[in-house]
Amino acid sequence: MSTMPATHGHNEACCNIPPVVSTGYITKGSYEELGGYKTYVTGPADAEKGIISVYDAFGYFDQTLQGADILATSDKHQKYKVFVTDWFKEKPLPIEWFPPDTEEKQKGVGEFFGNPENLPPTVAAKLPEYVKALQAANPSIKSWGILGYCWGGKVASLVTSSESSLFKVAAAVHPGMVDPADANGIKVPFILLASGDEPVEKIKEFDDRLKVPKKHVETFSDQVHGWMAARADLANPRVKEEYVRGYQAVLDFFGKNWS
Repeated sequence: MSTMPATHGHNEACCNIPPVVSTGYITKGSYEELGGYKTYVTGPADAEKGIISVYDAFGYFDQTLQGADILATSDKHQKYKVFVTDWFKEKPLPIEWFPPDTEEKQKGVGEFFGNPENLPPTVAAKLPEYVKALQAANPSIKSWGILGYCWGGKVASLVTSSESSLFKVAAAVHPGMVDPADANGIKVPFILLASGDEPVEKIKEFDDRLKVPKKHVETFSDQVHGWMAARADLANPRVKEEYVRGYQAVLDFFGKNWS
């Protein structure tokens, strides 16, 4: 990994994110069975900080896994081990159903999100036991953070607004189902990166209600919902630029505010 000094207002980690691959990405991690779930694991074995990455409804996508690898390899001073869990057990929402412009597609999308096992509160409730399993398999990790995309952003909001002190820091990236009420109870440093497709007023109200002293809320107004995960068109130079900047922002926030 390069060790370019910090520049243009970014921290050193941000300047060392590896080049983003638009097509044919080769992952750096591997899959393990942890806590009863297939899990993509990436990062150094001796990392003391673990990040649970909650994918979007489309499951394992190269753009999402590349993002996990960026988090795990781009910070010279912090060692993060990242875990992307297959909560949908190899049955994610087919991206071919989007846009849901037929009755059949609409029915499929409705059934997927209506499945109780696919509801964010269901996954949030499973996280305490799952983290115990990760901790047992990775005893070097001393604390945990969480990052959620879209559907997973709701999970991140829910689990950090509970009474549990499971996570030390959290991120919600182009979050789906934004509810300003969720911000009321969030107790840890929190970064929210919205796309131009999220409802402006709800994002603003979420920001206003987010009372933790360490927070960052930003809208990438020319990006579509999903630009840092499955919907990232990395062949588009502007999307690629903002994809990188989004991960820079998360790394910078985690580096400064994870105590």
